[in-house]
Amino acid sequence: MSAAEWKERCEAEWSLQGAPMPDGLDWKSVYEARPLGRNFLKNPAPHGLSAETPPPEPDLPEEPDRGPPRFQPDGDFTGWTTDIEVLPYDSSGIPAGAMVCALPQYSWFSMEQIVDLKAEGLWDELLDEFQPEIVIKDWYEESQLHKSIYQLHVKLLAADKSTVISEHTVSPTEDLSEYSHIWKEVSHVFSSYGPGVRYVHFVHRLKNSFLNGFYPTLFTGSSVTVRAVKSSQ
Repeated sequence: MSAAEWKERCEAEWSLQGAPMPDGLDWKSVYEARPLGRNFLKNPAPHGLSAETPPPEPDLPEEPDRGPPRFQPDGDFTGWTTDIEVLPYDSSGIPAGAMVCALPQYSWFSMEQIVDLKAEGLWDELLDEFQPEIVIKDWYEESQLHKSIYQLHVKLLAADKSTVISEHTVSPTEDLSEYSHIWKEVSHVFSSYGPGVRYVHFVHRLKNSFLNGFYPTLFTGSSVTVRAVKSSQ
């Protein structure tokens, strides 16, 4: 097909009527990249789990784990940059003079990715003038290890990767009064964020616990997608 025909195909299939579509772009390459509606995050389910089925029940050991503490869950984290923050023991709720045999030790396991929107097939005029919606989704396990087990921080960055144009933070508090071992969805839509966005910085943290065994908080279905919807609508 000709360049004009590839351009028309992109416009029709992605409902881009009204969006800036400069003639200078290689529309065949843009079409083959399929940047709209595709998940830009790599390896969105490192534990091999799906939010369509319940999270697995914790594997309770028959005997206490007498080895060194663990702080990182099992999984293939290819595509993610990971980090571990081991937290100090929390003895705030222990009465004075009480004898304590053992306390759980918690850690935050952080995973992050930076999405290059132009490398994924989007173009300057679309991001700056049309400003399509940028949709964030994630699922985390209600592990009930602690009242705070999940944090999400997403930033829309300029071309220098340091200027923050827009950001969204989630840090829920869990209800520990009832056992509800389910997947919890976290989502956000960036809209009307202004010109200059070129990168999406996605980072989430999940809390793990070690006490006579290792108990992680799992996640799945992380995604960053761009919808062909004008964000000012």
